[in-house]
Amino acid sequence: MRTGRTIAEKREVLEKAAEREDFHRRLKRQKRGKTLLSILGLALFAGIFIILGLIMFGGRESSEEVAEVVTVPIAPTIEVVDADAGSGSSHVTSRMKEYIGMAEMDFRELGYVPLKAMIPAGAIREVDFYLDGHPGFIKLIIDRGSGVSVEDADRMMRYLAAHGITDYQYIDVRIDGKAYWK
Repeated sequence: MRTGRTIAEKREVLEKAAEREDFHRRLKRQKRGKTLLSILGLALFAGIFIILGLIMFGGRESSEEVAEVVTVPIAPTIEVVDADAGSGSSHVTSRMKEYIGMAEMDFRELGYVPLKAMIPAGAIREVDFYLDGHPGFIKLIIDRGSGVSVEDADRMMRYLAAHGITDYQYIDVRIDGKAYWK
C-alpha cells in the first residue's frame, strides 16, 4: 500500500490464488525445516552430554553399581596419654584420636615405630609423639594434615642424623614450612 491511500482502494498487483498457495507451502516447509534443525541440535547437545558422562563416570550403567564411600574413623593402636587426666579433665577428643591414628599410620609407612602419643598439659591441639629408637619426642598440631606433619618430622630427623646430631629433647613441626629442634 502506498501512503495516502485507503484500504478499500485497488491493489497495485493482483495475486493469483496459486501464488498465494505456493507462498504458504514455502512458509510451512521453512517452519518444518527450522523445527527439524532445532530437534537435531537438541539431540546432538544431549548426545554430547551423555558421551561426556560416560567418559567421566567410566561407563557405569546403573546407579546400583556405584559403591558408597564410607569413612571409618581411624583409631590409634598406641598408648594415648593425657597430661591433664589427673586433674579430672580429659582433652582427648574424637578428632584428636583420629589424628593420632592417622599420624601413627603415616609414621609406620615411613618405617618408624610409634610408642605413645602424649597430649601436654594445657594444650588442646598439640600432640607429642614418642618413636622407638629416637631420644626425644615430636610436636605435632592437629590443625595441619598428619601426612604433611609426619613428612616434615621425617625430613628433620634425617637432617639431624646427617649432621651427626643424635641427642635432642624434641622436634617441633607445628608451623608449616619450619621445623625446630632442641
